[in-house]
Amino acid sequence: MKKDFAFVLVQFVLFALYVIDFDLFGITFEMPTWLDLGAVVLGFFGAVVITFGIINMNENLTPFPTPRRNSSLISGGIYKYIRHPIYSGIILLFLAYGLYTGSIGRLIITIILSIVFYFKTELEEELLIERFPGYRHYKGVTGRFFPKLG
Repeated sequence: MKKDFAFVLVQFVLFALYVIDFDLFGITFEMPTWLDLGAVVLGFFGAVVITFGIINMNENLTPFPTPRRNSSLISGGIYKYIRHPIYSGIILLFLAYGLYTGSIGRLIITIILSIVFYFKTELEEELLIERFPGYRHYKGVTGRFFPKLG
């Protein structure tokens, strides 16, 4: 599917730009030293969320929005609270490191990546609803990137 490859390509281009850290017009900022610890904790939390997402997804894991052929619906573990924890963790990790390094470029990439993840999950969820009849209910009670409150 062309959309699958397009989303993954855009995602990896953004990852590469993030790592390269193009210095957007030389604009940076400094966070107070005491807030650096908050960024480190946020990054650690993001890494933990990614790890649990990968462990719970197991052999169903794919970078593409289209689910694997013989996949099953995962709604336990961290997926009980968040439908897309790997994307959530990446967003948190990127946000944390962007803040920690004071990089406006990295923060802009984090925002763009979050938008890409939103549209990627829209496609993925359409396909999951077609494949798994219970997905519509699961979607209604579980948050996309962060747990639903209340």
